[in-house]
Amino acid sequence: MSDVTQRTSKQLVIRLSVVFAVLVTALIVALTVLGPFGDRQSTSPQQALAPLTEKVPGASLPEQESPEVLPAVDSAAPEISATKLTERMAKLMSSKALGKSVSVDVLDPLTGEHVLSRASGTARTPASTAKLLTTAAALSALGSHATVTTSAVFDDDTVYLVGGGDVLLGAGESDEDAVDGHAGLATLAEQAAAALSASGSTSVKVALDDTLFEGPAMAGGWDASDVTNGYVAPVYAAEISAGRLQKGNYVPRSADPGKAAAQAFADALADQGITVKGKITRSEAPVAATPLGKVQSATIGDQVELALDHSDNTIAEALGRLVAIERGEGATFSDTGPAVLNELADQDVEVGGAVLADGSGLSAESRIPVQVLTAVLALAAGEDGAQLRPMLSGMPIAGVSGTLAERFGATSESAATGLVRAKTGTLSGVSSLAGTLVDEDGRYLVFAVMADKVPSTAAAREALDRFATGLVGCGCSGG
Repeated sequence: MSDVTQRTSKQLVIRLSVVFAVLVTALIVALTVLGPFGDRQSTSPQQALAPLTEKVPGASLPEQESPEVLPAVDSAAPEISATKLTERMAKLMSSKALGKSVSVDVLDPLTGEHVLSRASGTARTPASTAKLLTTAAALSALGSHATVTTSAVFDDDTVYLVGGGDVLLGAGESDEDAVDGHAGLATLAEQAAAALSASGSTSVKVALDDTLFEGPAMAGGWDASDVTNGYVAPVYAAEISAGRLQKGNYVPRSADPGKAAAQAFADALADQGITVKGKITRSEAPVAATPLGKVQSATIGDQVELALDHSDNTIAEALGRLVAIERGEGATFSDTGPAVLNELADQDVEVGGAVLADGSGLSAESRIPVQVLTAVLALAAGEDGAQLRPMLSGMPIAGVSGTLAERFGATSESAATGLVRAKTGTLSGVSSLAGTLVDEDGRYLVFAVMADKVPSTAAAREALDRFATGLVGCGCSGG
């Protein structure tokens, strides 16, 4: 893990000041509008989905007039009256569409006051809002500017493709402008072929060393249909485009993405004039093997933004595994959840009652108190929270980008467009939303709502959108 470097200060505090103006100015950079491909959906995943992009998310705002998207925040905005907010939000919190198992927490990061709270200490199924914990831990433990390496080494007559935890490899040339495909296996093969030819080796075997990740490639609570439906890929230390078998969002994933990556590498070696003998095998590379080349992933910060904007389960799982490895707490699925929570606890986040069965929230076996989500969001928004900023900038914008691009569409919800930035969460019977917003008085708030016994996920999503819209338009200052 020598490349996962530049670990910075972990003393992040929950305080906001004039940094809000700087932070929100940075957040104005909106993401290209894309469809979701992370949460399990209750309707056909092919409905209303944009094609997968390979460009860096958050790079630019599409040409359009959108003056209300994330306006500057007034750090002197009036404080919220908890009494007024509770009175005005009571009906929205009690929506029948959310069912009877609901947790709510709204936190003013500047004061540290929980201005609206209901069952905030009760652990519930988070669905994909769990990614907020995993990505925050990755940014804290690994560093937003860190990268991971995929390398090729040679010993005897075998070239080993050594996976470093990059599940967004490209089969072709490296693309420095992309996150998915930033490190290209064809580029690595060119380096390796040149080194092999220089040493007189023109006929080799190819083996995959993906021993960085250990244990089962699927987490408890996952189903084989999650792979065939395109929600996730088995998690290996080297994968092409998170195991996708074709371009798209909900497309089938490879049953063995590691082997698929190794085969693409072997094919690229052959294209360079190197004869590849026999079938791909799995084997750990000898310590004394000769280096042939290496390619670097996109930064951890860029991967976090992609994972959150698209709700990509496979990226989140790889990031969680890297956290566990960096902390020296193991390299299996069972190590990921505890390592993520331990990293957050080291940042003074109270994680009592939280249990993570995976790093993505795809498993229904995870449980999180809603106040843990708001604590992490407030941590990222703190004046010393620059290391965690990609977690905030990666969240979709209401009515504009990612998994919120097609939401907040009702006329009554238009006031929230561009003012709410949040992570969605959907499983069967579960609907959640957690993020940040600016109310009509200019007050910056973090919020989270989790409902894990909803009668209809579609209706629950609408109720959550109305709730966030109600927060934006409450005008609940104490003055």
